[in-house]
Amino acid sequence: MMDAHTLGLLEFHKVRELAAGYCASSLGKDLAVSAEPSTQIDSIRAELALVQEMVDVLGQGNAPPFAGLADVRLLTRRAAIGGMLTADQLLEVAGVLSCTGSMYRFRMRLAERYARAIALLSPVEDLGPIAKSVTGCIDSRGHVLDMASPDLAQVRVKIVEIDERVQARIKHLLRDPELRKVLRYPNATVSGDHYVLPVAVNYRHKIQGIVHRTSSTGETIFIEPSEVAELSAERVVLKADEDREIRKVLRKLSAEVGRVSKPLNYAIEAMAKLDYVTGKAKFARAYNHTMPDLNDEGKLWLRAARHPLLEHMFREEANVPADAPNPDAGRTRTSVGHPREVVPIDVRLGQPFNMLVITGPNTGGKTVTLKTTGLICLMAQAGMHIPAGQGSMAPVFSQILADIGDEQSLEQSLSTFSSHISRLAHVFKVADRRSLILLDELGAGTDPTEGAALGRAILDHLDQLSCRAMVTTHLGDLKTYAFGNERAENAAVEFDVETLKPTYRLHIGQFGMSNALQIARRLKMPRELLRRANRYLKRKQRRNPEMALLQKKREEAEKAREEALQAQHQAHLRQAEYEEKVASIQREEEAEAKLRDFREKLQAGDRVHVPRFGSDGSVVRVDLKKNMARVSIGLGQWEVKLEEVQPAETTV
Repeated sequence: MMDAHTLGLLEFHKVRELAAGYCASSLGKDLAVSAEPSTQIDSIRAELALVQEMVDVLGQGNAPPFAGLADVRLLTRRAAIGGMLTADQLLEVAGVLSCTGSMYRFRMRLAERYARAIALLSPVEDLGPIAKSVTGCIDSRGHVLDMASPDLAQVRVKIVEIDERVQARIKHLLRDPELRKVLRYPNATVSGDHYVLPVAVNYRHKIQGIVHRTSSTGETIFIEPSEVAELSAERVVLKADEDREIRKVLRKLSAEVGRVSKPLNYAIEAMAKLDYVTGKAKFARAYNHTMPDLNDEGKLWLRAARHPLLEHMFREEANVPADAPNPDAGRTRTSVGHPREVVPIDVRLGQPFNMLVITGPNTGGKTVTLKTTGLICLMAQAGMHIPAGQGSMAPVFSQILADIGDEQSLEQSLSTFSSHISRLAHVFKVADRRSLILLDELGAGTDPTEGAALGRAILDHLDQLSCRAMVTTHLGDLKTYAFGNERAENAAVEFDVETLKPTYRLHIGQFGMSNALQIARRLKMPRELLRRANRYLKRKQRRNPEMALLQKKREEAEKAREEALQAQHQAHLRQAEYEEKVASIQREEEAEAKLRDFREKLQAGDRVHVPRFGSDGSVVRVDLKKNMARVSIGLGQWEVKLEEVQPAETTV
């Protein structure tokens, strides 16, 4: 299981919630918010390929039908063991049963190339007919219809007759002038299922009947006349008969649901998984994510990578709809029309260096670089497409371990520095060569000399682990570490001395300067003070003239490596395009061969489709010598060339 502390630091739960927001059902959302990064490369590749299939399907405007999907597995299990479901519960199950029919037809429409999606939906059977049985007996309000049972219909006819007789009797009584004298007001009212008359308490003896209630003042009593009470008694018996017939209908429908409990539950699980995958695909389309190329060789290359949560935040500021595609990767507009940009970065590890030492001024984007890299790797291992350019590579890490930010444990009364050391001790305890380690502000929080010494020792230990690591620091002594270690490389986060703001761009092969003198000049420090600082700086630089030369060579080597990787990537793209063209030609040839074989085997009675008429028909006879066939379509028969005949369209 991936390190929980790192998942929290990198806010992976927020990415899961974003993906969950694109799911259609609670089942899909539950899968999304509980998703965990995997370490099994084959299963991750299969998941990523499945998401890519759904991205393509959605791109064709062919969204899966999830209407009615809900978690009714407990209800179906209850029905399977003989339990009776209520009318509302049966309607909920009916919605899912209808969904299986829609999903079954969706699967049948999918092209053969979407083999993974087809396989995922293979457990889904069309259980729609059972849904029609339910909705034919129960209306949308949960009322069991008369047509559900002949006996139920007869009972309800009798109840209606009784109600009409009761109302007729009440109307007759209200027309009696002597009776009207004893009423508080000249109307009947209803108490429960009984028609009652409002009689003044002083005239209780004037009417024979049953008292059902008394007014709050005690001056009025509500009496059901005895002749009406006899009819009400008959109605009670009929209502009991009605309830019994309703229960019979509900038991019958529940039994039908129980018989398909297993296939329905299998279908629910498959549709829930598809909802989760479709949610990830919609998320990918909305934010221009791409499918990463996974490897188990520790090679990481993120091209034009963007922090997904920053991008989401900018979209929220700009009031961009959640499902609106973003044509400019990493760029959105605020509500006042000004662009807000997530600056893309390129990050490499494992080719050829394993460790990246990132330097630059504070607030220069070093921490954002660590979080972007770690979060994207987590997304890839959770089977999500990533916010990076096409062709990005991501290794499958056994662990991603981070120490980022100025956290401290109040419970243990530890200082900030002690908290970081405790975290590092845990990191080194669980890390191995297949881990990615992200350390922020290495050597900070203590004396610079001791911090630099400890930082170098930590870098040495990371080197001995042979893991992949990214560390940030502002200590000058650690900036030179990569010069003496070919398995490490420097990187710098760019800073604009004119605006005094970070640009967040990452330059591999360089080490960052603090830009203290440039910043001081911009902020109008005294000129004499700045000249003296420059003299001190030049004296120190003259003592190490080889440093600048070494840095220049490292930058040239990194530029050459970058160009070589770009050329290799372009070559792979051209090869993939060529292979796709070859595969497309092969598919076309196979389809043509199947069509020729179909036409050669045509015989009378076969169902065929003729595009010219836009309809299916039946073959009357075939003349292979003349390459013609007579086809019966509608009320007529037509002579058509065999080239016009295709297999009949299947209607599911």
